[in-house]
Amino acid sequence: MEKLKKFKELGLSENALLALKKRGFEEPTPIQQKAIPILLKGENDLIGQAQTGTGKTAAFGLPIIERIKEKAKNIQVLILAPTRELAIQISVELNSLKGSKKLHIVPIYGGQSIDQQLRSLKKMVDIVVGTPGRVIDHIKRKSMDLRDISYLVLDEADEMLNMGFLEDVELIMKSTNQEKRTMLFSATMPNEILRIAKKYMGEYEFVAIKKEQLTANLTDQIYFEVSTADKFDALCRIIDIEHEFYGLVFCRTKVDVDKIGRRLVDRGYDADALHGDISQYQRETILNKFKRKRTNILVATDVAARGIDIVDLTHVINYSLPQDPEYYVHRIGRTGRAGKEGTAITFVTPEEYRSLLFIQRMTKTKIRKEKIPKVEDIIDSKRKRIKAQLENIIKSDINGDYINMAQDLLEDQEPENIIAALLKHSYQDELSGKGYTEIKDISVDKKGTARLFVALGKSDAMTRKKLVTMIKQKTNIEESKIDDVKIFDKFSFITVPFEDAEIILHVFKKEGKGKRPIVVRAKKKQSKR
Repeated sequence: MEKLKKFKELGLSENALLALKKRGFEEPTPIQQKAIPILLKGENDLIGQAQTGTGKTAAFGLPIIERIKEKAKNIQVLILAPTRELAIQISVELNSLKGSKKLHIVPIYGGQSIDQQLRSLKKMVDIVVGTPGRVIDHIKRKSMDLRDISYLVLDEADEMLNMGFLEDVELIMKSTNQEKRTMLFSATMPNEILRIAKKYMGEYEFVAIKKEQLTANLTDQIYFEVSTADKFDALCRIIDIEHEFYGLVFCRTKVDVDKIGRRLVDRGYDADALHGDISQYQRETILNKFKRKRTNILVATDVAARGIDIVDLTHVINYSLPQDPEYYVHRIGRTGRAGKEGTAITFVTPEEYRSLLFIQRMTKTKIRKEKIPKVEDIIDSKRKRIKAQLENIIKSDINGDYINMAQDLLEDQEPENIIAALLKHSYQDELSGKGYTEIKDISVDKKGTARLFVALGKSDAMTRKKLVTMIKQKTNIEESKIDDVKIFDKFSFITVPFEDAEIILHVFKKEGKGKRPIVVRAKKKQSKR
């Protein structure tokens, strides 16, 4: 397939193109290139196989926004998502993509006030983005009528299967009309998902995007071992030692983003914070400042950073590790673009070390350990920077008034003393190490093990041999690494190295009894059995 360079080649309206321009999107992702023309022109259903973070929301959202009407007086679109976080994220993104089109988009999820949702649904709602359980609640209450919808979207269908929502999804699909157009997106295509497609979908087109190799070739990847309490001071040292720092700082939560952003501003840095609670207008203003380098530090969550397309970042800082290796790759992939090498730095606490090992293994890359810059190294870097700046000023035309002042001073003072006095006057605070606090060296136990709880026991005909064999077959971990196996009536325990524990947990999180995975990290009280 010939690569399309611009969104305008996909057949989108001027309104959509303007909305994309405001978001900073310049080139469509592979799933967008394939799906958007099909959904704009055809009438068939669609199945799209693509990973998280590949631009699926815009792939189905843009064509839907193009084709539905304003003031339709009924729900036109239902989008199902496995988690409240994804439902909110999709809703926010669709609102940013609708441009000037007057559409009412509402997220519906568990944990939110049902009364608030009932009030929202009584208004003219065009698009509902909901989790299966809460949508079922509204269907039973007759507060949501899906008989006249034009589009049904199942996003991350395999995750809905893993979380035990498949029966709810089928019940919802039965509550919709047959004339609707259905779109199903999933990273994997297990038999249960294909069964639903065959049973409930009409004639469909299938598009698949090859899974990206989890790597970033032009990015120098390093990590620092640091305690949680020292992370902020470590961040300041990294920024200060660089000649021209221009980077993204990733945190897991909105609370952390606000806190770190505020502390950086208080220290005198040109920083901004970006997360899901920020309005679209604020988001555009913040991104515009960052792109123009009026701010050089942007603290963000993974969700908020989607759509940021800036090619010349020097650094990406993982202030806290992401939960998924794919998010790590998406983060650090923002450096090392346009042929320039970027630097990805990850802060690792003793508790996070096993997660770092897991990320290294899944991404098949080496993340190099380095020492946090010392205060004297930062001061030395600043001295060199000041010297270079002064040399550039000397090469430029200097105003005659300054020359006259210099000559007056030279009549009574030694040149070295004059220069030293000027440096002290201008750079005393900058060249002082008093603003830096001590960062303690920490030692991470790199040979540690993890105790895992397995929700299978003698009552499930489980034996030591069967348990070890099952884990080996599903994870490719050697039997010799699975130690201290204890089989009880309804559950079991195993001990494995940190790195292998993360692999096992990742594989088995999609298999479980009910909604709980078969294998979880053992609690301290449990592990003493």
